[in-house]
Amino acid sequence: MPSLREKMAQCGFESNDDYEFQVRCVLEGPTRMLRTLAIEGDGERRKTAFATALARALEFPHCLYLDFTEAHPALPEVILPPSQDELGRTEPPIDALDQKVSEACAQSEGEPTVLILDQLQAADFREHIRIHRLIADCFWEVRGGRYFANPRHLLLFLISETPLYHAIQKASFRVWVGRVSEQQIAYAPAEFGLGAEALPLFGALAELFQALGTAPTRSEFEHILTDLQLHVRTVEHLRLSLYGRAEGVTRESIAQPSLIGPLQAVVTATQDLLLSDHIEVRGD
Repeated sequence: MPSLREKMAQCGFESNDDYEFQVRCVLEGPTRMLRTLAIEGDGERRKTAFATALARALEFPHCLYLDFTEAHPALPEVILPPSQDELGRTEPPIDALDQKVSEACAQSEGEPTVLILDQLQAADFREHIRIHRLIADCFWEVRGGRYFANPRHLLLFLISETPLYHAIQKASFRVWVGRVSEQQIAYAPAEFGLGAEALPLFGALAELFQALGTAPTRSEFEHILTDLQLHVRTVEHLRLSLYGRAEGVTRESIAQPSLIGPLQAVVTATQDLLLSDHIEVRGD
């Protein structure tokens, strides 16, 4: 059975870091209030990718999403007309936040539902207070009417580029999503169909990534390995491949003079591996 990390990779978020423990803490926690995951980190929109991939990996039947920075959010499935009283006075249509939260509450009455509220720093602070009331009291009030959320079914993901309102933070479980993976994985040649002759190359790559301060994911490593075997012949080629393939590599980091040695060591180890393969083929 695929792990949570593998499922999330299939859903568009790949990382060496395993978030299974944090997710289990949220899902298996008490349901006196809404279970809320506060997604922090320096990953910019990587946090959004994490939230949407996690929602899909959990296979909840319903996932609703609202970005507070969108000037024109997507239209809801059902558009409610403005209400009108007996004197002909009208009220404006329900806004995007009220629409999404009330819909999530309604969906949670019958089936598991995820509600993702993204870029909360752009929301009016009064909305932060309303969101905390939703978490604590499990209902959302719109113009005097209440929409009740089932705390056993509704899961709330909150994403903000600034610290959350203190009361929301205290009611949430925090998870950190970095721009790059923090966990280093020691890859072995056999995982990629190579033999012991590739060990010097894998050792040189490990030293290079340690010098860069980054940890490539499996797919990133596999792409770089393919480039080395098919295309990379110089240090500059390797720089271009690393920048093109590894999300955690910046142009500034790969251009450091101190990396010339580790970069050249990878190129040399690649040439030795290719020469070894060529000799073996000719020997056959």
